[in-house]
Amino acid sequence: MATLKSSGAAKRNRPAGRSSLAEVTAARKHPQAGTEINNADAIVQVFADEGVDTVFGYSGGAILPTYDAIFRFNEDHPKKEEIRLIVPATEQGAGFMAAGYARSSGRVGVAVVTSGPGATNTVTPIRDCQADSVPVVLITGQVPRLAMGTDAFQEAPVFNIMAACAKHVFLVTDETKVEATVRSAFDIARSGRPGPVVVDIPRDVQLAKHVFQGSGTLSLRGYQERLAVLEQATLCGGDAEAFFRLLAASERPLIYAGGGVINSNAGDELRAFAKRFGIPVVTTLMGIGAIDTRDPLALRMLGMHGTAFANYAVEDCDFLFAVGSRFDDRVAGKVKEFARGAKIAHLDVDASEIGKVKDFDWSYVADGKRGLQQLLAAGADFKKDFGKWRKHVDDLRKSYPLSWNRESKLVQSEFVLHTLNNITRGEAIVSTGVGQHQMWAAQYLDFSRPRAWLTSGSMGTMGFGLPAAIGAQLANPGKLVIDVDGDGSIRMNLGELETLTNYDIPVKVLLLNNLGDGMVRQWQDLFYANRYSGSDKSLHKKDFVKAAEADGFGFAKRASSIAEVRPALEQFVKFNGPAFLEVMVDQNAHVYPMIGPGMGYRDMITGNTFPVATMVRRKPKRRRDTFERGSRTSLFSFHGVRSWARTVVGPIDTQRGTHHEQGNSADCRVGCIFSDRQRRTSVHHEPCYGDQRRSRDAADWILWCRLRYLHPRHSCPYAGLQHYLRRHPQCRARGAHSWASRSRNTRRGTLWATAREPKSGYVDGSLPRR
Repeated sequence: MATLKSSGAAKRNRPAGRSSLAEVTAARKHPQAGTEINNADAIVQVFADEGVDTVFGYSGGAILPTYDAIFRFNEDHPKKEEIRLIVPATEQGAGFMAAGYARSSGRVGVAVVTSGPGATNTVTPIRDCQADSVPVVLITGQVPRLAMGTDAFQEAPVFNIMAACAKHVFLVTDETKVEATVRSAFDIARSGRPGPVVVDIPRDVQLAKHVFQGSGTLSLRGYQERLAVLEQATLCGGDAEAFFRLLAASERPLIYAGGGVINSNAGDELRAFAKRFGIPVVTTLMGIGAIDTRDPLALRMLGMHGTAFANYAVEDCDFLFAVGSRFDDRVAGKVKEFARGAKIAHLDVDASEIGKVKDFDWSYVADGKRGLQQLLAAGADFKKDFGKWRKHVDDLRKSYPLSWNRESKLVQSEFVLHTLNNITRGEAIVSTGVGQHQMWAAQYLDFSRPRAWLTSGSMGTMGFGLPAAIGAQLANPGKLVIDVDGDGSIRMNLGELETLTNYDIPVKVLLLNNLGDGMVRQWQDLFYANRYSGSDKSLHKKDFVKAAEADGFGFAKRASSIAEVRPALEQFVKFNGPAFLEVMVDQNAHVYPMIGPGMGYRDMITGNTFPVATMVRRKPKRRRDTFERGSRTSLFSFHGVRSWARTVVGPIDTQRGTHHEQGNSADCRVGCIFSDRQRRTSVHHEPCYGDQRRSRDAADWILWCRLRYLHPRHSCPYAGLQHYLRRHPQCRARGAHSWASRSRNTRRGTLWATAREPKSGYVDGSLPRR
């Protein structure tokens, strides 16, 4: 039999202004203590003791005793003490609502579902919570104990399935342990590194009666010992001295803040630390809001779709302090090249993350809040001015700002979000689906505080945004909550639109509709020769506005032109109640910057809307004109090369430009630049059939052929283009290694080679860039 002990869990989970019975049990006996009640009533009473005010879930036969207990609890208690029950369209929606509740409030989210398909439908949100360290308790019904293992109706091996997805799983077969197990689930979910806990309870165990204790958790000796060590962690003098010795030796320090800062409620400490030592801050996708995005020290998000100035700051830093972050692949990319010239310090609550991906020079295992407080105290006498570095970072921000295609007549998603940001001014709670709209929202929306940005980070779960926004709105009544979604993502949980109107939850749903899976399409543009397999939804008949109207939305509108965007957004935000706004955006727009798979920060793709480096002619060498950039190599876009080259070779008629004009037969095999979005020379050998290829491909082919005549020694188009583009490290010839290997100025089988950086690489010109 498990031993029991007192718990202080309720205090940490209780909403402001709500009484907690569990908190005072040490001094006063619980009113229900000593009463014989069934375990379903005990479960609900533990919810109340833990400060739960909202439960999300879908009923069914195996969980009906607990649902009935919620009904009876609310009948016996005044309105302000009731536990609100929200019934979504699907169990997956319930899981994400609980996650949104937890992410936005810091309290434990609760979902209650039935057995079999009800439980398995929550696997995705549970795994999502585990990957992003979100504290959630999921209660699942199970078939009676005698029926377990017989393939009974709606039976599923929940323990086996969830064990690989959750922080911890309980299967309760002893009716005397239900109360203690549920209390333990809350304690485990929020302690240490937060995560989801699943409690699987057979129906007959829910109906069994037992004497209610009013306090106590299971004895989990190993976990509790590790937790005690973590909570008592103290930064010794030697460790503090080692940290500040590294900081003192650096000239270009940078803080790399992750979701652990948010989970540990260490936002204030992080801001104080950055301000005290004058260190700029970059954040991960999950760390957005840890520092006010408008703060002079904030460089916004880094990584695959991070800002160019944040990524360049990582490239340039010589000391990187990682706080509550884990060097995941979307941030670190090529791990060996990530912050390759920097010393690494790592503070994290999870010891397994230290050194897992990136080697470190200093580490400390502690809660982010506690660790930063101790470092601040230890560095009270530290003095060093990093003003020159901050000036350099400011110059990066000014030189490489975010931008979009402002000349297009189509609505750009960046413009929509930029306009929304001007209206909300960083005060809204924003959830997102997954895809291009997610990255644009991270880039263009401001957040003044933690827990205002909700997104599926590690799992990247489409369908997350709408149910998460519902949970966030219920956890934060009176605050503006907006779901920024894409047409692909919102389809995954579209049924939750009805949940909004059923309960009159005033979430604002902004749908950026690009008629397809935008991020998949972007990868297909860049890496799969424009083969849109399964990602183009332009032929779909779905009318989202009519769907919203059918679900009872009082505000459901569509904006299709640039002039309609701002007026529609203003009405949308001000509307009293749930609102739906669909904006038709450019289908072919890409999210930039972008670091492609397997690439490092130096290979960043910037598109044609960002600043383009200049080409400066130098003295010829060995009868070959060579060029060096006037600024960073990685910001020299292929579009810039095309524009420059066309001024040399003359204009190209994209309407008439076909392969026939060059005197080639219709079925000749030629080298073709097949995507002007790729920003790298992707050599593609295939038969060309005149006008069957798109006009821009034909125009690129003509450009290629004309370049051949500009080269004094070679007569093939490859040599001509290579001659003018080889100085750019992104101009690679993947798939044409046999030709590339013959070039005397290549390395690693690509067209990189001998690009020479300006000698004034850093702030004072004393250090080369690379």
